[in-house]
Amino acid sequence: MRRIAIIQGNPDPKGGHYDHALARAYAESAEQAGHTIRVLDVAQLEFPWLRTEADFNSGGVPSGIRDSQEVLREADHLLIVFPLWHGTMPAVLKAFFEQTFRPGFAMEPRPGKLPRRLLRGKSARIVVTMGMPAPLYRWIFRAYGIKCLNRSILWWSGISPIRTCLIGNVARRNTGYHQRWLDRMRAWGACAR
Repeated sequence: MRRIAIIQGNPDPKGGHYDHALARAYAESAEQAGHTIRVLDVAQLEFPWLRTEADFNSGGVPSGIRDSQEVLREADHLLIVFPLWHGTMPAVLKAFFEQTFRPGFAMEPRPGKLPRRLLRGKSARIVVTMGMPAPLYRWIFRAYGIKCLNRSILWWSGISPIRTCLIGNVARRNTGYHQRWLDRMRAWGACAR
């Protein structure tokens, strides 16, 4: 059985969005299959945003972020769920990753060499919801915002494999469409993928 950390990246602290339903479907199925689930709801966390390179490299880590780092350190697999905002992740989710994936936690700088990747052995699935059709975002916009998370943050930390799922047209009123994605999340949760 695997330990799974779910990073809920929807910035609305009230919840109740499709992103929340997707994460909940995954979590319920994973728990039924015997996996351990910990949820980090970024909208509920209090932390300052990093503003200088010195803060990023050597500033103090806020307690909520330190707790999040411990959850991520213990996890075997990460599920990251968020809505697409202006082609990328919401600002508060980016700020969370900047605070959390700092030197000493995600990677260890080595003079004259590539950094040591400290989160090796973990896998991740990124699930992104959007109003536009997913192929439009993937092929016309080249999914640039997701590539940033995938390559600049997760991969450099040693997380692999990283699977990406883009769910487009979420504003559709077709409940069958939404249900198919919820069913797919349940299937992924059961096998911790």
